[in-house]
Amino acid sequence: MQIKKHIAIALFSLFCFKGLTAQLRQLPVDTLVVTNHKTTIKGTSVTYRAEAGTQPVWNEKGQPIASLFYTYYRRTNVNNASQRPLIFSFNGGPGSASVWMHVAYTGPRILNIDDEGYPVQPYGFQSNPFSILDVADIVYINPVNTGYSRMIEVDGKLPDRGQFFGINADIKYLAEWMTTFVSRKQRWEAPKYLIGESYGGTRVMGLSLALQNQQWMYLNGVIMVSPADYKTLRTGGPVSSALNLPYFTAAAWYHKQLPADLQSKDLLDVLPPAEDFAINTLVPALAKGGFLPMEEKKKIAERMAYFSGVDAKIILQHNLNLPTRYFWKELLRDEGKTIGRLDSRYLGIDKKETGDAPDYSAELTSWLHSFTPAINHYIRKELKFSTDIKYNMFGPVRPWNNENDNTRDNLRQAMAQNPYLQVMTQSGYYDGATTYFAAKYSQWQMDPSGKLRDRFSFKGYRSGHMMYLRRADLEQANEDIRAFLEATNPQGKAAKY
Repeated sequence: MQIKKHIAIALFSLFCFKGLTAQLRQLPVDTLVVTNHKTTIKGTSVTYRAEAGTQPVWNEKGQPIASLFYTYYRRTNVNNASQRPLIFSFNGGPGSASVWMHVAYTGPRILNIDDEGYPVQPYGFQSNPFSILDVADIVYINPVNTGYSRMIEVDGKLPDRGQFFGINADIKYLAEWMTTFVSRKQRWEAPKYLIGESYGGTRVMGLSLALQNQQWMYLNGVIMVSPADYKTLRTGGPVSSALNLPYFTAAAWYHKQLPADLQSKDLLDVLPPAEDFAINTLVPALAKGGFLPMEEKKKIAERMAYFSGVDAKIILQHNLNLPTRYFWKELLRDEGKTIGRLDSRYLGIDKKETGDAPDYSAELTSWLHSFTPAINHYIRKELKFSTDIKYNMFGPVRPWNNENDNTRDNLRQAMAQNPYLQVMTQSGYYDGATTYFAAKYSQWQMDPSGKLRDRFSFKGYRSGHMMYLRRADLEQANEDIRAFLEATNPQGKAAKY
């Protein structure tokens, strides 16, 4: 009996020990789960291999200091598979997982949402009939602390956060990680592309030169989706303020707040005069500041009211410098609604109608509503990747070091050095965070000489920051990527001027 008692105690202790160790939420540093799938894209059957896994980031001693979670899709029923375009996909934040474009834009599966992008239940995913997987392979990369990606302790301590959380640090370690990925997957023959949304625009601008000059990896194209260019967004001043006006026009047109003569026209007929006024009249007026004659100031305010749907008196009270956050609160104030920041088609309800800014971002809460259950369900059910680690839609990456941001010029330099490299920008007209006109302006400023202008293109859509949530734009935007891939295929032409 005594022996049995000791055995029982030992078994109980072992069970408890196992139960305790099972609670240690640790992601494998270097792992891979492979699944095979079939879908239909543009009426054609596509078979593909999905790889969901983690790959380390190493320090100078060769020790893993972080591990990045990624999903890699590679079409299998094609010839010359090794030479197919390879697209590296990033979202932004900084601190955002690579979830948004993964399960709503370019990937083989997309959210269950309505045709305008609003959540529907039951939550889940469906096949994406417009995915670019028919013409390109894609890898969705989650930077440190986003998705399942995490830092790793070395000698019992987490690494210095400064190695990851800043514009230049982010670019450096990601460029090295991508080089390892290309070698592991034997994709050096492939034409290579970057696509980055929002802050991802800053990231891919910087990566274009870092990959080229530090990793000797040359690109064929960079695609920026609703890009955040901090040289424009965070500088303030007359130009930064004036660039918002065409967005005000678009949002006001959508909500039917413009004067009848503008409201009766199509959006694409309304925007050009607003753009012209912003650049040629509003910028110089704001540049004069307090020395702008009052009569001229009043005329400018009236014209701004005409293009924005906001009363001229309010615009004068803001000295012609109308903040976007105030616009989101003001445009539909009399109707008791606010409009979304990232997509101004979305409506919100505040506690009080008074105030200078909305209580919350109506569009972001809507998106998290549908994206969060979908990505968690998809990774486990279809990709068969299981972990108790929390999937960070937005991860802890603050403080973020924004110093020495030369990414815009880095992209210009990469283009100058590489005659193959071309750039396409995709923006939604109703995006009030990284506005479509600011994206156009960034392209204008990227190469002051104008010698590279023929290698830039811009595509606009009748939706917001994540323009692909609207089904009509999902189809068109993917088609625009296909056309870009075709246009950047050198077809044997040498890379020379």
